[in-house]
Amino acid sequence: MAKPRPCGCKGYRTCLICETQYDAERYKFQVPINKENAYVYCPLCNKAWKGWDMNIYQEHPNHNGSSILYPGVFIKLDFLSSEEEDSTMKCIDEIPWDISQSGRRKQNFGPKTNFKKRKIVPGPFEGFPKYSEFIQRRFNEIDLLQNYETIEQCSLEYDPVRGASIDPHIDDCWIWGERIVTVNFLSDSTLTMTPYHGSANKYNLIDADTYYPVVNLDGSINKSKFNGPSCLSACRPIETSDFIVRIPMPRRSLLILYGEARYHWEHCVLREDITQRRVCLAYREFTPPYLDRGQFEDVGSFIRKKAKQFWDHKIKYDVQ
Repeated sequence: MAKPRPCGCKGYRTCLICETQYDAERYKFQVPINKENAYVYCPLCNKAWKGWDMNIYQEHPNHNGSSILYPGVFIKLDFLSSEEEDSTMKCIDEIPWDISQSGRRKQNFGPKTNFKKRKIVPGPFEGFPKYSEFIQRRFNEIDLLQNYETIEQCSLEYDPVRGASIDPHIDDCWIWGERIVTVNFLSDSTLTMTPYHGSANKYNLIDADTYYPVVNLDGSINKSKFNGPSCLSACRPIETSDFIVRIPMPRRSLLILYGEARYHWEHCVLREDITQRRVCLAYREFTPPYLDRGQFEDVGSFIRKKAKQFWDHKIKYDVQ
């Protein structure tokens, strides 16, 4: 089952379609989940409270039970208005969707990357659809996104009809920078975090040991970029963890992962947490080698200039 199926899945990745039509369920990767050892992150008090159900954070400030601190998470509730969500979704759906794995669909706007060969080229990238310009401009209002330069924007659709999900992973650290940004549309969902204890060679995590942190441990932006510990070591947990953290992704909210949550935990979206159609816009920034004074500044500068352009999707896709 290594070859892609018509639904877009391959290998151990499956969706409801290929599990039903191609007997692919036996290949499905099973995420080991211990629901008894889980915490739910509350964006209103910035603590994670013991339990599994997402209604725990909605009980704020009347939480019960034990809590822990869980660094590296920022959630801005109501980042978008209902009107902005509606108008943006209308534009998103006017652009053709491509199939992806595990029941998802996607629209990708960014340079062409080859993670195995560690090569990046602009390809046909000419910036982003104009409907999303106001979202990127609004990033400037978030202190944690100071100097954030978007170089990839990806629309991802999760539909319960296809059993959409995404397996545990850490976003590649060779090319994508520290701050992982997601804007959520249409329905509430959950990001499930599991501690990563594997090799630093996986996900190119070892590269993060050569970068400076973008964000300090207190959540402030690091202005002394070339002093102190590396990005990976600065946020390394003091103790080994074996619990799960559930992060709410409410409709119209913005989520940022950075620091410990970015580099020392895998994140996934479980099939059970997709109960209605969900769409998100995922944003990525460059790592230091592709920024000013970096080893690959030239190609990085060229792509960053293209990323400041916005074009009319109605013209490009002949929307009537």
